[in-house]
Amino acid sequence: MSEADVAFRSLVDKFRFERVLNSNPQTKTISLLGFIDEKSAILTAEKTHFTFDENKVGSQSGSDGINTPFFYHCENEYSCTNAMQELRQLTSNDIYYWGLTVLKQNMDHNPTARLNLIWPATSVHIRKFEQQQLHLVRETPETYEKIVKPYIDEMYNLGRLKWVYNILYQGAEADRVVYRDFLEDNKRDGFVILPDMKWDGVNLDALYLVAIFYRDDLKSIRDLRPGDRDWLKSLNTKIRTIVPGCYNYAIRADELRIFVHYQPSYYHFHIHIVNIRHPGLNDGIAAGKAILLDDVIENLKYLGPNGYMNKTLTYVIGDNHDLWGRGLKDVVAKQLEEDGIPKTPKIVNEFTEDEDQE
Repeated sequence: MSEADVAFRSLVDKFRFERVLNSNPQTKTISLLGFIDEKSAILTAEKTHFTFDENKVGSQSGSDGINTPFFYHCENEYSCTNAMQELRQLTSNDIYYWGLTVLKQNMDHNPTARLNLIWPATSVHIRKFEQQQLHLVRETPETYEKIVKPYIDEMYNLGRLKWVYNILYQGAEADRVVYRDFLEDNKRDGFVILPDMKWDGVNLDALYLVAIFYRDDLKSIRDLRPGDRDWLKSLNTKIRTIVPGCYNYAIRADELRIFVHYQPSYYHFHIHIVNIRHPGLNDGIAAGKAILLDDVIENLKYLGPNGYMNKTLTYVIGDNHDLWGRGLKDVVAKQLEEDGIPKTPKIVNEFTEDEDQE
């Protein structure tokens, strides 16, 4: 084991469970809250996607005349059929069979799960991972100026972006960087591409990269102006050119979903790059969260000189997010009233009512 592996294992071994924050059967993830050395920690485990032997055993010529490698599944002892150590049938009906199996695991070929650890975890981290009610918000330019912008400025001033600057300037995660474009005299155009924490870095079907930019004048799409269109178009072209080449063209430019989030997880401009086949991102690619980069570029044609500062943005936010308690809850209530939507009646649970009467 490397020194990094030993240090990581040491932290995980010291993790003391307190409670489950969230469990998602669709994405096969579970997030646990606990403590390491008396400080809050969040441990997230995600079952990894099935992999297959990627030894190139032949090639086929596509309709575009390009030779594309094809792979045979289940070619090694750890693949989906050969690795079955135990098998139990649950039931069958005509030609259909259901069962459970235990697969032989191997760190390089088919690790059981991907682990993420946040330590020390802040209250903001805990609320982000905790299961919560979701709400649809229409953020007007006035709401942004009154509620959202002060919050962004506060997060920025609290130094919550240290890990971003470590990547950009201190060489952190250098071994994971897929591509770096930076010239000291051209900071505006520089960026770094590296795997997102949501990707195991192995299976291309689940490819998830993030491009983080050296520009520090952009905290979110709200800061984009018409003058940024050419910059974004150039970036879009660079990303769709660079990424396929980084993976030996096993993924193509038109198989990349390139988008931004609003609200983003952190307020330093970055772009998400995902295999279009990847379904397991929960709300990460849903309407009300993800905005395609092509749409951002197109919208800047029509939003006037203030760009996205002029636009009302509709998005999903959880009631654990600080912004919900800082005013967005009242904004939504007022919007519902203005839209003529009656207040939700108070529903009395019959079981609760019975207990109260006893």
